[in-house]
Amino acid sequence: MAVRLNFTDDSFEEGFAALLLKSEQNPHKVRLVVAKILESVRMRGDAAVLELTKKFDSLDLIPEQLRFSDMEIDQAVAQTSVEVREALEFAYKRIRSHHEKQKPLNQTYTDALGVTLGTMWTPVEAVGLYVPGGLASYPSSVLMNAAPARVAGVNRIAMVVPTPNGKVNPAVLTAARIAGVGEIYRIGGAQAVGALAFGTGTIAAVTKIVGPGNAYVAEAKRQVFGTVGIDMIAGPSEIVVIADNSANPAWIAADLLAQAEHGAGARSIAIVTNPSLAEAIETEVEQQLSTLLRSAIAGKSWADAGCVIVVPDVVSAIELSNRLAPEHLELAIDEPETVLPAIAHAGAVFLGHHTPEAIGDYVGGSNHVLPTNRSARFASGLGTMDFMKRTSLLGCTPGALAQLADATVTLAESEGLQAHGRSVSIRLNR
Repeated sequence: MAVRLNFTDDSFEEGFAALLLKSEQNPHKVRLVVAKILESVRMRGDAAVLELTKKFDSLDLIPEQLRFSDMEIDQAVAQTSVEVREALEFAYKRIRSHHEKQKPLNQTYTDALGVTLGTMWTPVEAVGLYVPGGLASYPSSVLMNAAPARVAGVNRIAMVVPTPNGKVNPAVLTAARIAGVGEIYRIGGAQAVGALAFGTGTIAAVTKIVGPGNAYVAEAKRQVFGTVGIDMIAGPSEIVVIADNSANPAWIAADLLAQAEHGAGARSIAIVTNPSLAEAIETEVEQQLSTLLRSAIAGKSWADAGCVIVVPDVVSAIELSNRLAPEHLELAIDEPETVLPAIAHAGAVFLGHHTPEAIGDYVGGSNHVLPTNRSARFASGLGTMDFMKRTSLLGCTPGALAQLADATVTLAESEGLQAHGRSVSIRLNR
């Protein structure tokens, strides 16, 4: 049974503090294993990748087989049902359209002193996209990662996807084809992250790596950061649903279970304004669990990480949600727009009774790659600008330089950097 907390209980803060605890995602053993794998890939390239793929995925390859051929991708597309292909195409168009509106514009202006200032945006040259394989195989994640990269103008997108025993979800390759991914490699794990970061004889290095994975993949991304950029260190999925008397408990229960079925560590939290709604939601969760194909997974997740919190009002609910800084926040209330100014920390907000978080997972258009583990306090979800770089522009005429010179020389000399000051004064014959 999930935890029940009541805002007015004396023990509430103790119970709520337990929800805020961040579990250790990368224990010492994982860090050591990943470091060894990455060093092997960095030093030995293809040979290390092939050995590790045979060890972990039971797949014996030669370098020429690392990359999926166009024919293999064609076959995967043919194996994907028309219904799924059309749904992926529909989703991609919506995701791309939304992310096109995020693309920043170059800007220059001249200030009152005649100094030219501005900003120039350029795309990252090459992006590596990690896509989970096996049980956690999500074609939608391909679209969510590739679409903003394409909109940003990234020239090269290379995708890695593990294929245990040679098996791959055809819809993953179909999604990659739809999204215009140029290279797809049948490898996964920390070794795939290393291959993208360092390059091998077969796989050219990229400049940024994005996409979710298990604890070893997350730790590998952490360790290669600096050699390449990364999107974020993602943890288990999570949702907070704020609900008042206008909410339908069956709908709330379904949304909580939609997160719980992701598996171990997934957190489903409802913050409700009265005890009767809490009881109705808990009853609905138990009833709906019995009908789910992944009932064992969702049931364990709900029991281990589920929580229902009773609060006196929506204002209190929002205060608690801001402390949780959830990946997904549903506002199951009437007129949700009125409370948006009070939302300080959330990866994505879903407005009103008819916006289940699952719409955002697939076809809403917004990105489902979002900050987890309370990182919404300082981070944002994946977007177009994650695949672009901002370059500052500055230009001075002789007259503008003269007006900036005295203050520049003064500050340079105050820091003991004489050559800095001279590089200005020499231009003015001082």
